[in-house]
Amino acid sequence: MPRRLLAVLVAAVVVAVGAVVVLRLLGPGTPLAQALARAPEATSRASWTDWAAVRRELGADVGPGSSAGEVEAFVDDAFARDLSSMSALGTSAGVIHDELGFSPATIAWELLAQSTDGAVEVIGLGDQADTDDVADRLRAGGWSEPEDDEGVWVGGPDVLAGVGPGLTPELQHVALVGDDLVLASDQVPYLERAVESARGDADGAHVLAHLAETLEEPLAAAVYDGAYACEHLAMGQADADAQSEADQLVEAAGGVHPLSGFAMGVRRGGDVRAVLEVEDADDAAQDAEARARLAAGPAPGQGGDFSDRFAVEAAASDGREVVLDLVPVEGSYVLSDLTSGPVLFATC
Repeated sequence: MPRRLLAVLVAAVVVAVGAVVVLRLLGPGTPLAQALARAPEATSRASWTDWAAVRRELGADVGPGSSAGEVEAFVDDAFARDLSSMSALGTSAGVIHDELGFSPATIAWELLAQSTDGAVEVIGLGDQADTDDVADRLRAGGWSEPEDDEGVWVGGPDVLAGVGPGLTPELQHVALVGDDLVLASDQVPYLERAVESARGDADGAHVLAHLAETLEEPLAAAVYDGAYACEHLAMGQADADAQSEADQLVEAAGGVHPLSGFAMGVRRGGDVRAVLEVEDADDAAQDAEARARLAAGPAPGQGGDFSDRFAVEAAASDGREVVLDLVPVEGSYVLSDLTSGPVLFATC
């Protein structure tokens, strides 16, 4: 091989390796994956709403100057498109908008990250709100101001009740990180740990972040680790007759393997993607075929057939991941209905 060509090839390899290293250092690229990477490492399940994308999808003309009624009407419109079911803020959006200075009408995104130890609501304010204004409103609302700018504003149930009805308990205690990040939890110690993850001082939920990458940029999504998925989506939650039917259907489809992760999200235009991660890449192709067959047939424990809710547009495997692309039937609520069990095609 000529030296000049060899040198060019070596340089290209160095550049490629360098690019991979840079990408790894920068972390995952999609907004959901980035948010998960800043959530506590112990996170076993996460609920995501990209409110900025939802506003664009619905053509919603809401913002900081909107009334509480206009904000609530927008959330109702999002609910009708199955785009608000993952939100912890939707049930009290108007109150939050008026009293705390942010809401689904203004924030960029929202992630509720939960584990066996606790839960934290992580909110990206975007460019329509700022932490200084939120701090002023917390102070006026009765939260105790921390000594550290990124410390915990301590509230509690009485403070929350004084703000207005219907607020999620996660807003009892609040932390402001940087210029545009709000964290909230009903537990002060867990919130303090979550702040460390958000700052990058502690590991984040990178395993879930990697899984979420395959959803690309969903408007709304749920992401579960394997233990949570195998418990909460399991056919064991169905009655005995449904379990017996499920066993026969799984056997007829060729069998499936245990899941190490599960994610489902609504994408632009309304289509839904499900990502099911198996423990061994050698099993993924078989699972893709079997789970696609299950997703096109009866839905024991849910009632009727899955085809009443969606059509399976594509099924494929990539590494350990099985990817099902689904086209919902108009008026169906695939994400909200099928992120709790029993869900036959997500069985372990």
